Amino acid sequence: MIRIKAIGLLSGGLDSTLAAKVLIDQGIDVYAINFVSPFCTCTPKTAGCASVLTAVRQLGDIPLKRIALGDEYLEMVKSPKYGRGKGMNPCIDCRIMKIRKAAEYMREIGGSFLFTGEVLGQRPMSQHRRAIDIIDKESGVAGLILRPLSARMFAETVPEKEGWVDRGSLLAISGRSRKPQIALASQKGINDFRCPAGGCLLTDAHFARRLKNYLDNVEKPSCADIPLLKAGRHFRLENGETIVVARDDREGLRLLELRRHGSTILAPNNFSGPVVLFRGSDTFSAFRKMMEYTKHKLAEDALIQVIDDRGDTIFLLSEFRRSFNSLYHPMASVLF
Repeated sequence: MIRIKAIGLLSGGLDSTLAAKVLIDQGIDVYAINFVSPFCTCTPKTAGCASVLTAVRQLGDIPLKRIALGDEYLEMVKSPKYGRGKGMNPCIDCRIMKIRKAAEYMREIGGSFLFTGEVLGQRPMSQHRRAIDIIDKESGVAGLILRPLSARMFAETVPEKEGWVDRGSLLAISGRSRKPQIALASQKGINDFRCPAGGCLLTDAHFARRLKNYLDNVEKPSCADIPLLKAGRHFRLENGETIVVARDDREGLRLLELRRHGSTILAPNNFSGPVVLFRGSDTFSAFRKMMEYTKHKLAEDALIQVIDDRGDTIFLLSEFRRSFNSLYHPMASVLF
């Protein structure tokens, strides 16, 4: 007997885990694909979402392929064909990209169809009927995408028509309530879902403004820059350069970790104050921001540590002031 392979987009959230479990219970060989996004709210640094590993374990250690979304993804976020939600979230274009990549994996391993945990009407931008029709058409695999949790709300797909899955055992969940899924999880023995609905920083209004400013001002956006956008207060200078001021000691350590080629760190050496990271040549604007957010008067023997591509140097605060006061015209900055 030939076993049917299905490839599921597994986020680590409850819905995609349940969708996989429904098919596993029908005897389908389920393979999971997980996309590591720089904007996932449960993604620590670059490690990927730990919840997907919990889901895989609860599903019987099914095969898992992980794909990091890179600069191609960021370019899509910058210029989505189907627009955005209230923030910078291009949900429809995002879904299309992921399903196309999942389809490549399906063909690679000889899979028969794809499935997702999408629920009709749950998410306002990408899970209404028209959006789902667009996703199916643009992905190039219309008819081969099964949505087990809402399958009976849609026309039959190829897996149902071919008898690979039993449509009667699929569900007809719709709407934004999570109660049906939580009840189903209890029935199916899915007890650990730390990331029940997932989350995306692109829907966060504050982060969305920061990312838009970045995309509007950087000629070649890179996913390598995204971790820095998540930390500190960001200021855009008149000349386009950026200054980042740590808000606490934890962020100060994070800025030290995130310094890359072409950027400079100013750090307090023998006094309490914020770590500052900047890119470009305007050292004094960065110094002024450090002083602006230092909450007490400093002695003239205060020391500032400068870390750049040339190495690590210690300067007296008084030296910094003397070197710039007679030559420097302050540059305006905008918090973003």
